[in-house]
Amino acid sequence: MSAPVRVLVCDDQALIRTGFATIIDAQPDLEVVGECGDGRTAVGLARSLNPDMVVMDVRMPVLDGIEATRLLAGPGVEDPVKVLVVTTFNLDEYVYEALRAGASGFLLKDAPPAQLLHGIRTVAGGAALLAPEVTRQLVGRYAARIRPAPGTADDVALAPREREVLNLIANGLSNNEIAATLVLSPETVKTYVSRILAKLGLRDRVQAVVYAYRNGLVT
Repeated sequence: MSAPVRVLVCDDQALIRTGFATIIDAQPDLEVVGECGDGRTAVGLARSLNPDMVVMDVRMPVLDGIEATRLLAGPGVEDPVKVLVVTTFNLDEYVYEALRAGASGFLLKDAPPAQLLHGIRTVAGGAALLAPEVTRQLVGRYAARIRPAPGTADDVALAPREREVLNLIANGLSNNEIAATLVLSPETVKTYVSRILAKLGLRDRVQAVVYAYRNGLVT
């Protein structure tokens, strides 16, 4: 049997933190290796405990989850840690910035336990967690704040079909929805997604969404 996924849980609300830890530890393939209530401690624990991933709150004292994520998974980090951001959608205004900071996905705090566990396994497995219905809401809410970087769109070496796929990813469509929209097979869409990530030097779909908005490639 493979070793369980080692998870660090960081949330400043003790009740939520304990609840997450209890749910995670009850799974045979997951293990909580540490808990903390602020971002600075999360960074220290992540570097000393070397977890497979961190479940990170956004709003915390001392150091918030965005900065903690940037220190653990942001650009230039030599050995980035996978981070799954959890947030209260109606309160947090900086989820987009957390994704820019290097998070591999996000969940709402009121998500059912099964969704939390799915998210942990998805991110730990190297994929991004972008629930399409939540992505649409999130991107729609913050798109107006995202300022495209000038002069970069023309420099992107993407074929027209790849740009179409990237646009649909950024609009929150899943691979199956993209396949239906473009009348392609899901396998072909997966190939396009992999090619886009490779060409742009991106890690996952989360970074693809951020990239598309930052570079004005979304219609």
